[in-house]
Amino acid sequence: MAVAPVSEPAQPPSIYAQRRAQLVQRLGPGGALLLMSPPERLRNGDAHYKFRQDSDILYLTGFPEPGAVVLLRPGHPTTPFVLFVRPRNPAEETWTGRRAGVEGAVRDFQAAAAFSADDLDDKLAELVAGAEEIHYPFGREPALDLAIARLLGRLRGGERRGRRAPVRLSDARLTLHEMRLLKSPDEVAIQRRAAAITAEAHMAAMGAARAGGNEREIEALIDYTFRRRGGDGPGYTTIVGGGVNATILHYVENSAPLVPGQLLLVDAGCEVDGYTADVTRTFPIGARFSEPQRRLYEAVLETQQAAIEAVKPGTTLDAIHDAVVERLTGHLVALGLLQGDVPALIAAGAHKAFYMHRTSHWLGMDVHDVGFYAEGGVARPLAAGMVLTIEPGLYVAEDAAVPPEYRGLGVRIEDDLLVTDAGYENLTVATPKTVSEIEKLTS
Repeated sequence: MAVAPVSEPAQPPSIYAQRRAQLVQRLGPGGALLLMSPPERLRNGDAHYKFRQDSDILYLTGFPEPGAVVLLRPGHPTTPFVLFVRPRNPAEETWTGRRAGVEGAVRDFQAAAAFSADDLDDKLAELVAGAEEIHYPFGREPALDLAIARLLGRLRGGERRGRRAPVRLSDARLTLHEMRLLKSPDEVAIQRRAAAITAEAHMAAMGAARAGGNEREIEALIDYTFRRRGGDGPGYTTIVGGGVNATILHYVENSAPLVPGQLLLVDAGCEVDGYTADVTRTFPIGARFSEPQRRLYEAVLETQQAAIEAVKPGTTLDAIHDAVVERLTGHLVALGLLQGDVPALIAAGAHKAFYMHRTSHWLGMDVHDVGFYAEGGVARPLAAGMVLTIEPGLYVAEDAAVPPEYRGLGVRIEDDLLVTDAGYENLTVATPKTVSEIEKLTS
């Protein structure tokens, strides 16, 4: 009788097979790639945080369980793709959930061979013997660093029998992570789904805030919307910052009461099948924008729209950021928050009191996704298939020496952009952000 799978990949197995085949071309017959799941983390006492698989493992295999090690060994004649997994154990599964086990790793995840994670050291040496180069993410999982050190020691000890141990270690960022940077049509389709759900959640938050309440209620509504619409939940810790809390870039306490008329900054993105959106909107709580709020908001919005229009193949994130800094600094002067010549203010770093972060980052399976930002010390040009954020902001501290009507205001506006051959596609364009669109939902 057929056994029903207890774990299934999020996408069709053929997608993962194509990715592995592409990576194998990068590794070459003498290469080997090793990846390891992160450990399960204690939240408190003996209760764990919900496990989320390493993104590299999800990308290549779809295998969702902890305790896994992935080996790609293109030059091996019979087992080019091996999974080490937790074995089936009915007693433990009663407590912590069903496992794929060795059989499921082969049947459902297309491993050429699978072994118990308990046999890692013994089997790994046998499977990697003869490889010239090992690729893995240096320093990310200490347990993997130690396992590779043990592996090399064991293989070197057997060199007198005629099999040379690997002589090179390569950072997986050079191979796998550069592959992940360029999104396939299948990946973009998932990110569009994540963006659509995220738009619904942000609009729900704008409407719900009219009733007042607490920041935590908005966070709960966003999380509920993500899951109700089929998402996996938040792709990162949601930020809901009202009033002066909006001036804290990574404010995650989300515990203050909502004050009508203040600004509420919401930075939230839904994760779908391992891919996350990343959207920030700022809006007045149950009201229209006050005049100072609107002036600050429109300064950020105008800057963001200009930055979005600059996204195209061949430009760089540095060039976009520099243009954003120049534009925001000009707005700061026009608003009376800074005084002086714009180039001189930028050279002195005066803008950093109000805009202290970068404009963009890569986006994908991780909210700050993998991929190099520079090549040879020079900012890399954008290319079709990259997904990035555009997120300028202005943050005015409570005690800033500026006109009092701006003190304590924080505004950030963030969208997700796919670089295309013709320029860009704004994946999150459905999330309202003009003053008129927002005020229809908030007042």
